[in-house]
Amino acid sequence: MAKKVKAVCFGEILYDVFPDMERIGGAPLNVASRLSSMGVETEMISRVGTDEKGEKLLEYLNSRNIRTANIIKDEVNSTGVVQVKLTSSGSATYEIKYPAGWDKIEFTETMARSVKEADAFIFGSLVCRDEVSRKTLFELIPKASYRVLDFNLRPPHYSEEHLMELMQHAEFIKFNDDELFEIAGIMGSKYHSLEQNLLFMAVKSNANTICVTKGPHGAVLMHDKKLYYNSGYKVKVKDTVGAGDSFLGTLLAKLLLGEEPQRALDTACAIGALVAGKEGANPEISAELLQAFMDPYK
Repeated sequence: MAKKVKAVCFGEILYDVFPDMERIGGAPLNVASRLSSMGVETEMISRVGTDEKGEKLLEYLNSRNIRTANIIKDEVNSTGVVQVKLTSSGSATYEIKYPAGWDKIEFTETMARSVKEADAFIFGSLVCRDEVSRKTLFELIPKASYRVLDFNLRPPHYSEEHLMELMQHAEFIKFNDDELFEIAGIMGSKYHSLEQNLLFMAVKSNANTICVTKGPHGAVLMHDKKLYYNSGYKVKVKDTVGAGDSFLGTLLAKLLLGEEPQRALDTACAIGALVAGKEGANPEISAELLQAFMDPYK
């Protein structure tokens, strides 16, 4: 029997509050949800308030077979909330309430044990906005055998210093195109093309795998010193919330499970497009729907 692949996601779990509805979200939770749906044994490390939203988040994670033993309940701070505004094209802007439970994730030895036992440890930049969660993250990073950094630049919730420090610890880095150009610029890049900046980041970091999403135009993946491309899938966008997270969860799951990189990238781009075509960050995508969506592009 094949060894079960394990992943641990660290950081924000919260509610995305749209003008007309509320949806469960947070980038690490979205990645965890997609990883679990792809057959990876997944766990979340986070913190929620002792409120109704916190209970519903725990129920949701358990329903997705995501382990919640390292999600701490906070008696002081409430469960995270983000006000989401959508443009006419479905793109989102975010107002992230502070402080929230996930800002105060305190280190425990059981967290360290979970990270040490996992095949991948996934974390983002947003969780570093508060000293408590940031300190815990940097205590956990050395315990991990494979570190995955998902940049999630939400002004004003990041500093250049923390971004640079996170990047030096990651073997796998995911950017969107805007994030790539911003961070490459901070690091002194004079290049103007996406590929040149991707290769610049490969030299400046310790990452063996870097992927850059390009919205409706697909993504570029550098893996083991080779470049792979997908030019995107056409879909009528409902909202883009969580599409990049589902892309990352799918790509990482497929690579961890031994999928060939081009096929992994193609599948991840298809999942990202399908998520953008539905409401909310974590719609269920059946294998049949995915196959039917990808078949015309073969």
